[in-house]
Amino acid sequence: MKRNLLIITPDYPDSTDTYIGGIFIKDFVDTVKESFREIVFYPRCLFIPRSLHIPGITNRLKLSFDTRPYIVKRLVKNLGKRFDLIHANFTWPSAYIGVILKEELGIPLITTVHEDPAWLSEENAMAHPLIKKAWVNSDAILRPNSLDIPVLKNYNKKIFRVSNGFSRIFRPMDSMACKATLGLPADRRILLSVGNLEVIKGHRYLISAMRNVVSEHPDLLCVIVGGGPQRGALEKQIAREGLAEHVLIVGNRPRNEIPLWMNACDLFILPSLNESFGIVQIEAMACGKPVIATNTHGSREIISSEKYGLLCQPGSPEDLADKIGVGLEKDWNRQEILQFAERFSWERIAGDILKIYDTVTST
Repeated sequence: MKRNLLIITPDYPDSTDTYIGGIFIKDFVDTVKESFREIVFYPRCLFIPRSLHIPGITNRLKLSFDTRPYIVKRLVKNLGKRFDLIHANFTWPSAYIGVILKEELGIPLITTVHEDPAWLSEENAMAHPLIKKAWVNSDAILRPNSLDIPVLKNYNKKIFRVSNGFSRIFRPMDSMACKATLGLPADRRILLSVGNLEVIKGHRYLISAMRNVVSEHPDLLCVIVGGGPQRGALEKQIAREGLAEHVLIVGNRPRNEIPLWMNACDLFILPSLNESFGIVQIEAMACGKPVIATNTHGSREIISSEKYGLLCQPGSPEDLADKIGVGLEKDWNRQEILQFAERFSWERIAGDILKIYDTVTST
């Protein structure tokens, strides 16, 4: 018999996937929806529509998170449904709300701790009793990288390392055709970075690195896809450093357009100061592209060999420039990169999560 799943999430993409916060949750749901009778969301993000227009998936709780136990219980009770399992994404407030509902409904709770390592470290140091309660009372905790698992094992022994995955919209395409579609120059090599324009994403170090890189590779164009609070500061930095001909910020783009940008590039760059995983780098690999990334918890486990990409020190434009130079000269085996990326397909990752669902619901 198919089960009913309650997903608690603080974020979700908008209807056009231009805003892609929580995109990994949407991709997961798209992959597993046929395994459930119904999937219901308890959201905070205003982008989540009342109807997701996906068979078997509804969202009747289009409200801001309210962590008062009686409110949480009343909202779910009003649905008139019996749920078999709760999956909370992020610790606060999702997992705490999950604990309230677990106690009320008598069903298992799985928590995926998506927080970046710095955020997780703050939560651990804070030692807040409600955060501790969320971790201790989860029937299983999932973490995208293994390096942070020892921290979580102080609270719960049922920890699983489960990666995020990539959508099948990311696949190899003709590079020149993608350049033409996007209006990119056919005679220039392209570096690409995709991510929100926030301090933690490290774009200012990429721009600084470009000063050194273009002196050796004057044909380069670095394209940054994304929007956010740092856009103005980054555009001023580009102008100040005389890089207007070499660095282009194109803002947020619809998600179905991102594979075109990735296939148009020669190297994908992830300059983040911190990442718990970094989905964009496996999406680039799924297009056959090598990745230059900073040596964060997430990237360290993904770029496990220089056959797939290169690692540099976070916050070091000099090291980033050096690795970009090496990457531009290297003869990459694109087929090997594609084969490696397959281990991160959502079909494979979702299968692992469903097995964990089966384990916690059968005990």
